[in-house]
Amino acid sequence: MRLFEHQQKLDLDAPLPERMRPQRLSDIVGQEHLLGPDKLLARTIRADRLPSLVLWGPPGTGKTTIARVLAQESQSDFIPFSAVLAGLPELRKLIQAAKERKALYGKRSLLFIDEIHRFNKAQQDALLPHLEAGTIVLVGATTENPSFTVNAALRSRAQVFRLEALGDEDLEKIIRRALEDDERGLGRSKLQLDAESIQTIARGARGDARRALEVLELVAHDLLGPSPSPADDVIKQAFEHIPIDHDRAGDAHYGVVSALIKSMRGNDPDAAIYWLMRMIEAGEDPLFISRRLLIFASEDIGNADPRALELAIAADQAYQRLGMPEGIYPLAHCCLYLASAPKSNACNAAWHAALQDVKTHGALPVPMHLRNAPTQDMKRWGYGDGYRYPHAEGGHAAGATYLPEALLGHQYYRPTASGLEGKIQARLSRLRGADAETSSPSGSEDSE
Repeated sequence: MRLFEHQQKLDLDAPLPERMRPQRLSDIVGQEHLLGPDKLLARTIRADRLPSLVLWGPPGTGKTTIARVLAQESQSDFIPFSAVLAGLPELRKLIQAAKERKALYGKRSLLFIDEIHRFNKAQQDALLPHLEAGTIVLVGATTENPSFTVNAALRSRAQVFRLEALGDEDLEKIIRRALEDDERGLGRSKLQLDAESIQTIARGARGDARRALEVLELVAHDLLGPSPSPADDVIKQAFEHIPIDHDRAGDAHYGVVSALIKSMRGNDPDAAIYWLMRMIEAGEDPLFISRRLLIFASEDIGNADPRALELAIAADQAYQRLGMPEGIYPLAHCCLYLASAPKSNACNAAWHAALQDVKTHGALPVPMHLRNAPTQDMKRWGYGDGYRYPHAEGGHAAGATYLPEALLGHQYYRPTASGLEGKIQARLSRLRGADAETSSPSGSEDSE
């Protein structure tokens, strides 16, 4: 259906968000970073040089609306397609019809694929020849990061534009427009909402215009009914069961867990506990959270506070015994401790550096003095010759070496001065100094 046909046949019984969908570029509220007068997308639309593009953003930020407006502004046929409800056979029919329209009438077709991230690689690749031939202009919409969900070949042929969650002021403007619009909105009902109620709806919608208008319509039905409740009560009830937007396998998942890790690493327990509770409230798997805490205890704290790993293990075990909601206690306890503990990534850096040498040098031979000699033959072959027993030399055999010959002098573990690791640093510095003195010619002379 063409966009002007959609406008002519607008169903007044359709949901309010559908009725209030902007029909011109100038009607779109928000997304100034994309649609401002001097921005690339707006200039491209005005010049009628519409490229294929992918619109990436949270729900209710205007992806479908922008696609419809693009079709109207470019006088193209708007072809909606759901990646969830249909597959390649239906898509091929639509593309064939678009090819025929272009050949017969010179008419462009804008193929709008909602939730394009649901397409697998083969389905996405099927679009490529038609984009290259100019048969269709593709506008894909996704709530997932296209870097992970749209393959490179398709991304190279389509500009990616990121939409942001709408601000409260934008949502208030959309709500007021719906209240005042006599043709498509609630203007004829003469419904009056005070500024505080409008602000409450805007805040509760969390950047989602569709959600704001759905709640507004719900409130309107109640307030205009035979036995209306107070507006505040209706609005509160409308938002009571709205879940936090969080995809346990998508961009929101990785964004929030990254915020949790960085907050703990940055020694901010207030931010850390906020992100932890955000994940739990959104339904994140607590075992996933616990696993991240366990990793963090070694990766970012290590020997600066060895108790951190003990506490992370205890919190994991306690959660598995308690379950939810009581399991929140040990997880929160652990999160706050890790965020407040001294930090060191020296353990992390040490094993990465050692692993790199393993990969670079391969399986270097074990020095003879470090080899075990359980048999007489092995002793005759020199296994264990020259090994010095540290306990017999006061706990440290100064100058003794333990690395393969090719790696002598390499230092993988460089303790920081943070927490307990500061004491480890002082001890190792003393021991390494003694080793250096013993192995150097000047050190030998001084010792004499």
